[in-house]
Amino acid sequence: MRTTVTLDPDVAALIAKRMRETGASFKKALNDAVRATLSSRPTRTEVRLPRRKLGAPTVDLDKALQLAASLEDEEIVRKLEMRK
Repeated sequence: MRTTVTLDPDVAALIAKRMRETGASFKKALNDAVRATLSSRPTRTEVRLPRRKLGAPTVDLDKALQLAASLEDEEIVRKLEMRK
């Protein structure tokens, strides 16, 4: 794929340095740098969050799920009626 890229001066200098060090062409040095950067995975940092006791639920979840199902059913019926 051919494309035009405008490199910042510091990036161009890094590519030129890599070309001198390895004897690679501009195309190969740039492709290798992009490939190495995009294929590497960042290291993951483990995050620990504080634990809190939330107590008993204040909402009856069974009723909440029934309400959600009813609202969803009503919305489906409304959409079907609009298509008539």
